[in-house]
Amino acid sequence: MPSCLRPRSPPCAPRPSVRAAADNTADTAPVPIWIALSSAVIIYNKYLYSNLNFPYVSCVTSFHLGCAALGTRILRATTHLMDGLDRIPMTREIYVKSILPIGVLFSGSLILSNSAYLTLSVSFIQMLKAFTPVAIVLTSAIFRIQPLNHKLLAIVVLISTGCALAAYGELHFNMVGFLCQTSAVVFESSRLVMIEILLQGLKMDPLCSLHYYAPVCAIINACFLPFTEGLAPFREMARIGPLIMTTNALTAFGLNVSAVFLIGTAGGLVLTLAGVFKDILLISSSVLLFGSSVTPIQVFGYSLALAGLMIYKNASNNKK
Repeated sequence: MPSCLRPRSPPCAPRPSVRAAADNTADTAPVPIWIALSSAVIIYNKYLYSNLNFPYVSCVTSFHLGCAALGTRILRATTHLMDGLDRIPMTREIYVKSILPIGVLFSGSLILSNSAYLTLSVSFIQMLKAFTPVAIVLTSAIFRIQPLNHKLLAIVVLISTGCALAAYGELHFNMVGFLCQTSAVVFESSRLVMIEILLQGLKMDPLCSLHYYAPVCAIINACFLPFTEGLAPFREMARIGPLIMTTNALTAFGLNVSAVFLIGTAGGLVLTLAGVFKDILLISSSVLLFGSSVTPIQVFGYSLALAGLMIYKNASNNKK
């Protein structure tokens, strides 16, 4: 019988181990992308503020948020990434009573956290950010959302001790930058608690949240421009060039897009480990790229804070 007429055997199905490995690769692919973009945004902002001498925080954050507002609307019209908006029963009352107050807190968090990069190193800022769970726990206790128990108190003490040691060991401590970052942590924790209070039942992924918050925050941040920076950032933009500003904003927007895929595919433990790895990567990058100094007492203190952070996130994941 000619070979062309011979019955062909059915193609072999992929082995389960190969298929499982392919699925695992697809599931974990967003993790390194999110880590890379998250680190890139912070390092890029520090480079813009310090190395390129463009210390105009209100201008940069307004530009970021304006591009984000435009970007989410383009994605809404051209992709299915924003389909979650169809499941959100947004009304004018909810927008005014919930989105606007949370947007104000978000705006304050962005301005203050970016202002800290003008005087503090990336490594020290990442260490101070470990205090965020403590602020969330205390704010939740104030609003009676989550009562304090012995385990939470132990976590508060552990993280607080670690952050205090990290601050004590900082060689280039700046009080203004320190107050900016700690205030940013307070604003951010209040924002997260307000989301839990005001937006109960409205589940929004990062892109849908950005769709609602970006226009509000862009307008709020832009209102600070005449009083804090004036026309100086617009004159300096000619020196910086549109390429730097545009790629900086696109990197920040790409981070929000990657977060949607990360949350959709990664489990709670993976998210926790990814966040810890990102922080360690940022601290190492700060030392290599910007010559930041990290003392042994800071390493010890930050290790304590990381241990408390992982315990807190693990407890939160188990609760969910």
